[in-house]
Amino acid sequence: MKNHIPNALTLLNVFCGSCALVSILNERYTEGVFFLVVCLIADFLDGFVARLLNVKSEMGKELDSLADMVSFGVVPAAILYKLLKANVGFTFVEQPNYALLSFIITAFSCYRLAKFNLDTRQSESFIGLNTPTNTLFFVGLLFIKINHFDGLEDLTVNNPAFLYALIPISSYLLISEIPMFSLKIKGLKWAGNEAFFIYAPVALLLVILMKTAAIALLVVFYVLINLVSNSVFAKK
Repeated sequence: MKNHIPNALTLLNVFCGSCALVSILNERYTEGVFFLVVCLIADFLDGFVARLLNVKSEMGKELDSLADMVSFGVVPAAILYKLLKANVGFTFVEQPNYALLSFIITAFSCYRLAKFNLDTRQSESFIGLNTPTNTLFFVGLLFIKINHFDGLEDLTVNNPAFLYALIPISSYLLISEIPMFSLKIKGLKWAGNEAFFIYAPVALLLVILMKTAAIALLVVFYVLINLVSNSVFAKK
């Protein structure tokens, strides 16, 4: 029975991802965010439980990627699609069907997940932006829309130029060769955890000051700190 516990968590991920997709397409954004939070928890727990019970398997690995394709591949693109559709009539692009370009992110997420399964370099850290973190960015945009944060709405969710620019940026980051640190800490020593110890206190401060409006900014900061740290280490 214990062999099926991690897989059950993975199936919970894909079920909630499907529910999140339907909720977002029907503009029930709060429900969509709730289901996505469950997806993120299930995605973390399936691997953790598999290691804890020592029941890691190729079947579990494939299931995990298939579930992530729905929850963290289709859903973030659907969020961007709805945000763009809401801006039709206020943009230089009047055709609502152009919003379908959002699903280019789904295609690149699919490529990234396949690449991840074959890439032995990504056991403790990542090469490129992982799909759950990419999804968190779009969840952050949803929070900005739901909570009507002053100033941020016009800069982000009500700005078609910004939203369309996210398509190539997100797609590139997903399949890029940029090394990115894992948020799983490796002990309490500074060596090997430099990026995490710089990121964590700044992230905490942003959350305290900006609350849910900070979520998208946290992902941007995560990408930037990886770019800077890689540049510094490359020079050394």
